[in-house]
Amino acid sequence: MDQSPINRATAFSVPAACGAAQSAPLKRGRYLARPASSAEDIARAQHLRYLAFVGKRSETAPQNGVDADHFDDMCRHILVEEAETGQLVCCFRAMIFESGAEIGTSYSAQFYELSKLRSFDGRMLEMGRFCIHPAWRDADILRVAWGAMTRMVDDEKIEMLFGCTSFTGTEWEGYRDALATLSARHLAPRRWLPKIKAPKVLRYARMLAGHTPDRKRAALSMPPLLKTYLMMGGWVSDHAVLDFDLDTLHVFTGLEIRAIPEGRARALRMVAG
Repeated sequence: MDQSPINRATAFSVPAACGAAQSAPLKRGRYLARPASSAEDIARAQHLRYLAFVGKRSETAPQNGVDADHFDDMCRHILVEEAETGQLVCCFRAMIFESGAEIGTSYSAQFYELSKLRSFDGRMLEMGRFCIHPAWRDADILRVAWGAMTRMVDDEKIEMLFGCTSFTGTEWEGYRDALATLSARHLAPRRWLPKIKAPKVLRYARMLAGHTPDRKRAALSMPPLLKTYLMMGGWVSDHAVLDFDLDTLHVFTGLEIRAIPEGRARALRMVAG
C-alpha cells in the first residue's frame, strides 16, 4: 500500500521475504492457508485485493485489475484458498521489523505519526491488505487466516502486531456507534498513541466523547478483522484516516502479543496447529 495504490505497471516479483523462512501450509476444514511461492501467486493476491478494495466501488471497474505497490516486494504474502478447487478466498501480506526503531518504513507510517512506538524493543509485524473475496461469507475463512498469522507470530517471535484496519467507505455517520465504542473502550495506551499525520482525518474520539453507543449497532458495523483484534486486547488510534483512494476510513490498530488473554491465545494456537 502506498499513496498511489493502483499501479498496473508494478512488476510481479516474488519478494525475498517469501523464501525459506515461511511456514508450511495450514489446512482446516474446507480451507488451506499457505505462503505465496510464485509470481503467479502474488498476481492472484493483487487481483483479489483489487476486487475487494477497488472493484466494489464501481460496477464498471475493469474486472482484470490489480492492486499493487512497492511494499509488495518487501512483504510475505499469505493466500487462503478453498482446498478442493484452489479458489482464492482471502489474502494478506506481512512485513516484519526487528523493533520499533524501524517503524518509520512501514505502510502505516505514511498515515500516522508513530514516533512513540519507536521505543518498542520487540519484533513487530505489520499486517496489511487483508481482504476476503466479496462473494464469500464463511466465518471459517477469517479463522483460518488468523491461524496462519498465529503460526507466523510464533515462528518469528513477534511481540506486537499492527496495521491499518478499514471501515468501508469514507462516510463515517453509519459507524457512529462503532467509533464511539472504540473511543470509550479501546484507545491505545498513551505511551503508544499515534499522532495525526494524514491531511484528512476524523477525530472521532473527540467528536463522540459524549455519545453512548448502542452495542448492537456497534457490533453490526464493526469490521470483522477489527473485532478480532479487539477481542484479543488490541487497541486503536484516537482518530481515523480518510483514504479516498481506496474509499475507506481506517484506524491504526495495535496488539501486544503478551496482552492476549490466555484462553484466546490457546484457541488460536489450536487452529494454527
